[in-house]
Amino acid sequence: MAPTAASFAVNPCLSVPVKAPTDCSERKGSYKQLRQNQVAETRRRVLLAGAISAISSLSPYWIPTTLPARAEGGQPAKDEEEGVIGAIKSLLDPNEKTKSGRLLPKAYLNSAREVVKALRESLQEDPKDNAKFRRNADAAKESIREYLSNWRGQEKIVHEESYVEIEKAIRALVSFYSKAGPSAALPESVKSEILDDLKTAEEFL
Repeated sequence: MAPTAASFAVNPCLSVPVKAPTDCSERKGSYKQLRQNQVAETRRRVLLAGAISAISSLSPYWIPTTLPARAEGGQPAKDEEEGVIGAIKSLLDPNEKTKSGRLLPKAYLNSAREVVKALRESLQEDPKDNAKFRRNADAAKESIREYLSNWRGQEKIVHEESYVEIEKAIRALVSFYSKAGPSAALPESVKSEILDDLKTAEEFL
């Protein structure tokens, strides 16, 4: 049965003919749901933008190329939010898992890796290229000095394999030069021993 003119009213919000009170309530409910969805989407975008801003300020060399792709197949936006929050927590976590599965301070791992890298380059450099040899030697001494000043005897890492091996390498250098003099050429046997210690240390970093 076709509705009569009396069964219609004008929606004051939408200014279009709609069915009287019952349908008007339904439309208001749909409009309310639409607004809630819009608010949720706006909140999600603000959260993503804030997260990227926080990460960028913490790490000036980290530049995001794209925002996380919006979930497909009806996946809630909450999954994206949790992914971003997880990334922030990982960045702020002071610890890092090593190759061997140990959870150690990031600051220690970065310092130890720098010592291994600088000392290895110094030992492998051709001493005939005096300028380059001196640069690498100075870089190695600086990284060792910084490493020892920050981590020597620290309880949380003193028993770690990487710490033990780096200490062995440094002791071997100190022992040789204290006996042979600061300008003595490092024998291949000592050099090989130190490089082996560095290789072992690297396996635990």
